[in-house]
Amino acid sequence: MNGPLVVGCAALGLAVGGFVSVVIDTASPDEPLGPRLRRRLDAGGAAAMVSYRSPVGPLATAAVFGALAARFGADAALPAFLVLAAGLVAISVIDLRHFLVPNHVLYPTLFAMAALLVVAAAVDGRGGDLGRAALGGALGFAGMFLVHLASPASLGFGDVRLSGLLGAALGWLSLSRVLLGLFLGFLGAALVGVVLIAAGRRSGKDSLPFGPFLVTGALVAIVAGGPLLDWYSG
Repeated sequence: MNGPLVVGCAALGLAVGGFVSVVIDTASPDEPLGPRLRRRLDAGGAAAMVSYRSPVGPLATAAVFGALAARFGADAALPAFLVLAAGLVAISVIDLRHFLVPNHVLYPTLFAMAALLVVAAAVDGRGGDLGRAALGGALGFAGMFLVHLASPASLGFGDVRLSGLLGAALGWLSLSRVLLGLFLGFLGAALVGVVLIAAGRRSGKDSLPFGPFLVTGALVAIVAGGPLLDWYSG
């Protein structure tokens, strides 16, 4: 593990997390991000906006950046996964607050990650990994789309789009990680739901935002998927 790289990426995550917090705190299901962000900037300036934000965004982004740096090292694909991580932190918190997977965060994250993976594939001659990422994205999207068709009330279409993004990232590593990430997402949601019902915090009719569980499952599969799959296979 490259210690300086991990520390540097964690520090970068703190800085990027400031902007992530702005995106989170200006999120609204009713208005595009651009006009809201411009109004807030005009009102107080970027520095004033960031100064009073919750530390959740920066700390979470720093932690995930550091974990990814430890996982990938100086791999050419690391920038793509750092961009992914920043987007996923914003998506998770917004989904927790608004029960919404925001397209204005998801699509830029997808396009930026895809572009950086193309660069990584060109640098390292990993065309096969790039093709597998595309296949993983298609599998993640298609699989969750079928779940959405079967039960639209249980799984929103935003979660379907998010699964396509996560499937592409996991597919870069292996198709088995696509399945692992989705499985861990469902498992986490089921366990938390059971605990909340047992504690009397929710009833069986209440819903949970599924995006954060998909994101957590995917990040675990990215960082620790190798050992988990080795353990499962015997």
